[in-house]
Amino acid sequence: MKRIFLFVMTNLAVVVVLGIVASLLGVNRYLTPQGLNLGMLLGFAAVIGFGGAIISLLISKPVAKWSSGVKVIEQPQNADEAWIVETVRRLADKAGIGMPEVGIFEGAPNAFATGAFKNSALVAVSTGLLQGMTQEEIEAVLAHEVAHIANGDMVTMTLIQGVMNTFVVFLSRVIGYAVDSFLRKGSDNNSGPGIGYYISTIVLDIVLGFAAAIIVAWFSRQREFRADAGAASLLGRKQPMINALARLGGMVPHELPKAAQTMGIAGGMGKLFSTHPPIEERIAALQSAQVGRA
Repeated sequence: MKRIFLFVMTNLAVVVVLGIVASLLGVNRYLTPQGLNLGMLLGFAAVIGFGGAIISLLISKPVAKWSSGVKVIEQPQNADEAWIVETVRRLADKAGIGMPEVGIFEGAPNAFATGAFKNSALVAVSTGLLQGMTQEEIEAVLAHEVAHIANGDMVTMTLIQGVMNTFVVFLSRVIGYAVDSFLRKGSDNNSGPGIGYYISTIVLDIVLGFAAAIIVAWFSRQREFRADAGAASLLGRKQPMINALARLGGMVPHELPKAAQTMGIAGGMGKLFSTHPPIEERIAALQSAQVGRA
């Protein structure tokens, strides 16, 4: 229930903020008596497309903490927590980034990294992962998440999502206007866009949104291979990461919060829409990679 409420309120806030910004910039008046103002429309699409992606990035860490129930380790309460914090610190130093916040959340095996900036990110692991893996495998998972941060994956995916969102908003309205103009050909009513415009725009937003999601998911899968290699590089050898992936292949992954899904360690089940490659492909890529010692 909390997650649903959070999702609704977050999206409502984003819509309100973007609507205000578009009005202040004057880019929401792209429909004119003379037709579409493409320059104004592009500005509107960019505000909506990049605005939504950037706002999601900026609130990703608090949303992930809240929706997953992450307990941030301020002061380690036992030897295990102290080891996790020290391991992340050592990996972060080696990767050349600031020390991330470190947290633990209840749930089945998984881990994620999120946050808007390299030097103030969050790395969180589940209790199921800590209980089901060896210390060496846990270290490999932590290295994978630190590699995500060091690679700037959160920002990269935000920019890609922003570009895709912009194209979806822009193209859906251009095509919707063309469809509406065709349907109203010969009509004397030129007071504004007709029902064909609104229906076409809604349908195209959905269809093109799915196409954009496929492209974003493809980029995300490539990023996972890079993070696996980054983990092997941080550890000096690839076998711990291979072992961690093999063990994860036999686990039921925890459903991550929306704000952190693209940073998770566990493999996705889909194909075109999967943000993670199959575990077998990731292991094969690591086995063939020239990274550190075997």
